[in-house]
Amino acid sequence: MHRLDPQKLPRHVAVIMDGNGRWAQKRLLNRVAGHEAGAESVRAVVRSCREIGIPYLTLYAFSKENWQRPRTEVEALWRLLKRFIRSELPELMEREIRVCHLGDAEGIPEDVLREVQNAVAQTASFRALTVNLALNYGGRHEIVRAARLLMEAVHHGTRRPEDLTPELFATYLFTADIPDPDLLIRTSGECRISNFLLWQLAYTELYITETLWPDFREEQFIEAVREYQRRERRFGKTGEQIRCEP
Repeated sequence: MHRLDPQKLPRHVAVIMDGNGRWAQKRLLNRVAGHEAGAESVRAVVRSCREIGIPYLTLYAFSKENWQRPRTEVEALWRLLKRFIRSELPELMEREIRVCHLGDAEGIPEDVLREVQNAVAQTASFRALTVNLALNYGGRHEIVRAARLLMEAVHHGTRRPEDLTPELFATYLFTADIPDPDLLIRTSGECRISNFLLWQLAYTELYITETLWPDFREEQFIEAVREYQRRERRFGKTGEQIRCEP
């Protein structure tokens, strides 16, 4: 149906959902209307991942930097998120989709945090698809937090400085049990990663599209995966080495 190679699917897709505000402004609507329209795209992408068989999806839903936006927009974003999680939870459970939270709990409005934590708890046993919500998240903050946790472990004698390897350090990140993204999608044409998964994106394929997030649905998602399948991932090796591997 989708003309995708099932042997070359990304295990983990991360998405920077950009362009809600511009979508609304083009239609002479307020920015909140753009975020509401973007919620439909979230639903479409989650369903697409479940149908195709992609096991991990990470959505950049609210960054540390987003707190700098107008207070009315920030409050509306949290209200929308709370409503969206509550409305989607029955379908997530029916489709055996696990919800995880990447980011700091501190700072998230209490009623929203309860909704997030409830969804995490209710879906904890599911493995068909894991949807990671990056909420109150920043890549540099995550790395500093991991370094602090590691320093505390050294201080308490449970780790030694010479134990440090990239693999060990990764266990202190929010994504400790999650494979690094194979594919990062950014909508709206912006060519930057905006403090998102800085450690984890080391060898991720980047896909930038001019499509604004509220217009990004199943068709656009499939095209992004199709483009990923056209690429040769070398991880520092030559193309000849990759092609000769069994």
